[in-house]
Amino acid sequence: MYLSKSPGILRSLTRKNLTWDIPDRPGEIFLTFDDGPVPEITPRVLEILEQYQAKATFFCVGDNVQKHPELYRQVIDAGHAAGNHTFNHLSGWKTPLPEYLANIDLCNQLVNSRLFRPPYGRIKPSFIRAIKPAYRIVMWSVLSGDFDKETSPEDVLQNTIQHTTDGSIVVFHDSIKAADRLFYALPGFLEYFSGKGYRFPVITAD
Repeated sequence: MYLSKSPGILRSLTRKNLTWDIPDRPGEIFLTFDDGPVPEITPRVLEILEQYQAKATFFCVGDNVQKHPELYRQVIDAGHAAGNHTFNHLSGWKTPLPEYLANIDLCNQLVNSRLFRPPYGRIKPSFIRAIKPAYRIVMWSVLSGDFDKETSPEDVLQNTIQHTTDGSIVVFHDSIKAADRLFYALPGFLEYFSGKGYRFPVITAD
């Protein structure tokens, strides 16, 4: 079970510590990709982004970066940003804090970034307090649902378009599990919002 749009009350209560959207940037949408880089998926994502002159922020799993350093370099060389998504895609609800922080540090040895996104969006207040001094913790306002095999590619596209507005942070996944829905929805999404004059910049740590 997931929500395509993050609840407004949750964003309001946690906005001081978590970045859910960037509302002071009209005409801009912030694309993000979680869980890569993956050789079967990420290169094609880069091609699609280049076609629409769009930049994105890739929240990378450290283990994948270690396995595919040349692919990670492709992401950076293409002008995209990278963020830390832990080394082993750990759940913040199931992992002790010292182990979680050590896993973030391990990822940071490969992904030198001050952006962090908790896998599954699961993070406890105590974890936020420990992480926030060193990282901008980036959540999302729109979850594409491309990882959900029960959702059709057409519904992924329509749900994502419906909930995206100025300053939205939108999540896709450059993962094998998401491939069928991702490669249908991403070009359609970019075509729709490019046609309306939107720009797609990276997220910065500021």
